[in-house]
Amino acid sequence: MKGIILAGGHGSRLYPLTKIFNKSLLPIYNQPMIFYPLQTLIQLGCREVMIVSGREHSGQIMNQLGSGDEYNIELTYRVQEKPGGIAQALGLAESFCNGGRLAVCLGDNIFEDDLSDTQLNGSGAHIFLKPVPDPERFGVAEVNFNEVLNIEEKPTNPKSDLCVTGLYIYDNNVWNIIKNLKPSHRGELEITDVNNAYVDQKNMSYTLLEGFWSDAGTPESLAHATELVKLAHDSK
Repeated sequence: MKGIILAGGHGSRLYPLTKIFNKSLLPIYNQPMIFYPLQTLIQLGCREVMIVSGREHSGQIMNQLGSGDEYNIELTYRVQEKPGGIAQALGLAESFCNGGRLAVCLGDNIFEDDLSDTQLNGSGAHIFLKPVPDPERFGVAEVNFNEVLNIEEKPTNPKSDLCVTGLYIYDNNVWNIIKNLKPSHRGELEITDVNNAYVDQKNMSYTLLEGFWSDAGTPESLAHATELVKLAHDSK
């Protein structure tokens, strides 16, 4: 299984921290942010990882991570010329994945759980869910036992408290789904639409996370993620 880290976007919610830095290189406690999704993908068994980022900061990320030798993996880099949504960025990795299964992690997502023993079906998609106190800020999954019934993006009245975190696993059908997506009202190809396509096919499974999870795309969540990582580090 190959891995994809999506580290594009302008990080506008973190400005001016992101005026000259890609947000994925901002520090979370004792490491640059991008180290955490990289470690997550390595836990899932990925030994070849592509990092997709915008043109303006791609060199910074490459200078930080290099070829991947330090982590016993192989790193590849791809430039997203202009923002077009998470699904559009993912679509840039089709030739890299070469028909195989792929794990996708957003560059600002921090997971405490060790995901090395994640159980996956042979096909379909897999998402990682976390109960949160403010689900209206995220994509929210409605589930019934082991079945995902629906995913709704930033609902006014959430049907559950289960946030869809920024880690996804797909089979090679994902490329056909992306090619048939229509842009949302934001003019972007949305990852929630990709996931709901698998839900409609009844080919979506999930893992419920036990440890903390945080994105780090705002000053508040950046500080919160740093606090959570420090607490976990100090408790070891």
